[in-house]
Amino acid sequence: MKYIVGIGGVTNGGKTTLTNSLLQVLPNCCVIHQDDFFKPQDQIAVGEDGFKQWDVLESLDMEAMLSTVKAWVSSPQKFAHAHGVSVQLDTSDTHILLLEGFLLYSYKPLVDLYSRRYFLTVPYGECKWRRSTRSYEVPDPPGLFDGHVWPMYQKYKQEMEANGVEVVYLDGMKSREELFHQVLEDIQNSLLNRS
Repeated sequence: MKYIVGIGGVTNGGKTTLTNSLLQVLPNCCVIHQDDFFKPQDQIAVGEDGFKQWDVLESLDMEAMLSTVKAWVSSPQKFAHAHGVSVQLDTSDTHILLLEGFLLYSYKPLVDLYSRRYFLTVPYGECKWRRSTRSYEVPDPPGLFDGHVWPMYQKYKQEMEANGVEVVYLDGMKSREELFHQVLEDIQNSLLNRS
């Protein structure tokens, strides 16, 4: 059985931390990070808001991401080996793929592949504070969060809801341990129900 888990949501909501924690304990598990599919900086458009449009779907090569997911689906063992992924192996026939990113539920061909979708949220003030404490390869220019990042998050979240994409909402204000145990238990229960 192949089981694809999406861990999406707001910037700095805890997606990568949660994904890495799950990767350590789930057997036969691989991860694909959406951030690995950003187009080169010179291909990122500048929007009407005056900012490079990093937080829009067009900034990502989603066809390449979909191809990577399909490569995993066709052969999880070969995928893990080819990508140098350390996999916790067990004897079951269940293979788990974790997809982590901020726009996982906005690309229709990918949306239909998920077995389970999680969406991390944090309030505006907390999100802005967390973002200000991070250093990015391409630093945030002044005003980017309010002028582009937060509005794009709200836009894509509203589109996801309007399109009826079913997600399990997660409160990113909970402790890392609490979120980890909540999601791990949910995945384990879901796998048990499928077998």
